[in-house]
Amino acid sequence: MQHIKETLQQGLNDFIKSNSGNPKELYEPINYSLSLGGKRLRPILLMQVCEAFGGDIQTALPAALGIEVFHNFTLLHDDIMDNAPLRRNKPTVHEKWNSNIAILSGDTMFVKAYQLVLQTKHPKIIELLALFSKTAIEVCEGQQLDMNFETIPNASINDYIRMIELKTAVLLAASLKMGSIIANASDNDAESMYEFGRNVGIAFQLQDDILDVFGSQENFGKMVGGDIACNKKTYLLLKSIELANPKQQMELSHWLSYKDENIIPKIEGVKEIYRQLDIRKHAEQKMQDYLELALVYLNKSSLNSESKLMLQAFADELMVRVN
Repeated sequence: MQHIKETLQQGLNDFIKSNSGNPKELYEPINYSLSLGGKRLRPILLMQVCEAFGGDIQTALPAALGIEVFHNFTLLHDDIMDNAPLRRNKPTVHEKWNSNIAILSGDTMFVKAYQLVLQTKHPKIIELLALFSKTAIEVCEGQQLDMNFETIPNASINDYIRMIELKTAVLLAASLKMGSIIANASDNDAESMYEFGRNVGIAFQLQDDILDVFGSQENFGKMVGGDIACNKKTYLLLKSIELANPKQQMELSHWLSYKDENIIPKIEGVKEIYRQLDIRKHAEQKMQDYLELALVYLNKSSLNSESKLMLQAFADELMVRVN
């Protein structure tokens, strides 16, 4: 996979160099956000799947770059909405500059993502753009559902899974399907790759929820306990509400209505309830269920055994994040 990573990095370097124009306040935040690092898992998987089905990674590179620029655009705007101070242990764009600049730079990234996908020289470019457009709308729907959760009193775990599917999983799924399409894979194979990615994406977000509570800030790259601090209805909180006894329900209600500026007692109080209910174990089992379903779809594809093992290893590596 090293040649794919190197090809992608060179493409990102070239893209960043092309963003050196004026006004610098518009382009510097774009380059900053793309330079913060990350696993680049979506574009790497797009190119990896393309190659596995016999396609050319150079042909897939523009679409892979478009996916990565779009993903970073969503992170930039998400950080504004969440008022997040850190991204990958660095100040977020709105903290380093301001929210207005972050919004405008994000808007520019969105347009540039489309420009990149358009550069894909392939007979099915219309199909690729249709999938990309559908996914972009779904990601926005997922973000709105995420914000709606703050005011929905009886949100269910199924509601939450649907929200993270749209907000997180569909972009990973689309990346795999786009790679399949560029390689001229069959419709069945392209759909199997989509479902593989969708289920891995849900598992990945569940793990993100777990790490937000039980991880370390150094390895997680964001403030640990942020979801608890802002009463975010994650799988962990919804499962706690489902399992809590009357006393624990009262304690949860107390912490959810906690208004003190010192949020440490709230974070520790909710974490203690999670420990009492063994919530981490429940969340990790749910995560494992989606990983196993992802492998069912992977095995439905016509990829050879070596390629299947490679994708399975990538999924396994993705889920091993130090806490």
